[in-house]
Amino acid sequence: MPLELVTIPCLSDNYAYLVHDDKSGETAVFDVPEAGPILETLEARGWRLSHVFLTHHHPDHVQGTADLLAKAPARVIGAAADAHRLPSLDQQVGQGDVVPLGGESVEVIEVPGHTTGHVAYHLPTSAILVTMDSLMHLGCGRLFEGTAAQMFDSLGRMAVLPPETIVCSGHEYAETNVRFALTIEPENSRLISRRDEIAAARSSWTPTRSCAAISRRFRPRSVWQTVIPWPFLPRYASVATAFPSPRRAAAYHGAVHTVFGNVSGFAKKKLEAGLRSTKL
Repeated sequence: MPLELVTIPCLSDNYAYLVHDDKSGETAVFDVPEAGPILETLEARGWRLSHVFLTHHHPDHVQGTADLLAKAPARVIGAAADAHRLPSLDQQVGQGDVVPLGGESVEVIEVPGHTTGHVAYHLPTSAILVTMDSLMHLGCGRLFEGTAAQMFDSLGRMAVLPPETIVCSGHEYAETNVRFALTIEPENSRLISRRDEIAAARSSWTPTRSCAAISRRFRPRSVWQTVIPWPFLPRYASVATAFPSPRRAAAYHGAVHTVFGNVSGFAKKKLEAGLRSTKL
């Protein structure tokens, strides 16, 4: 039976995610930007935390872990490659490892690029992929540590997953990302439509890719109201100001075009020029 998925806004633009198994009572959280909203959601639903899955070491994804564990003790899982800079781990994992969660299996996918130790978590039975800062709505995470080639490979590992997979990403960057995408292809009707949907959502403080609660029994009619259903993944990587130079942005933009298909000639030229002339 698929797990129930709940999206929790944290800090100024972060998201954490709870998944719950009714039969076993086990509940996991993915990343802990801050403890308060997670604890409030657990209490409101009467759930007991059993697992904490961490995707990467950045403070806005792990800084609430100690406060959360002080009130809701749980098993902490994270990348072996990042164990030296993550909160204390009970289980270190890497590519291909599987962690049981209730009646579900949580599969580990290494996705370096944003950081060298970033991992994503795939729950195949529930058709959920927790990407956090490796893949976001209309964009991808800034290359703080990894290379464009690493991120290209990482995106490829995620792109082969089934089309019904729901993507849970880490930040509310949709407005900035869609603005950047429209500078690349300003006449693209899908981008224009998405921009208008995003603007309407944010005007009412509605998350563009998450809602208060979502499960496999509820499939939203509007993409911006929930985590991204895989068929609607962007064809246009919008990195906005996340990169320190237009060349690096162009290289990454083209790389994601290539992964997700429908690459325009303009994007291909951007990729080729960026990769030839940029020291990544």
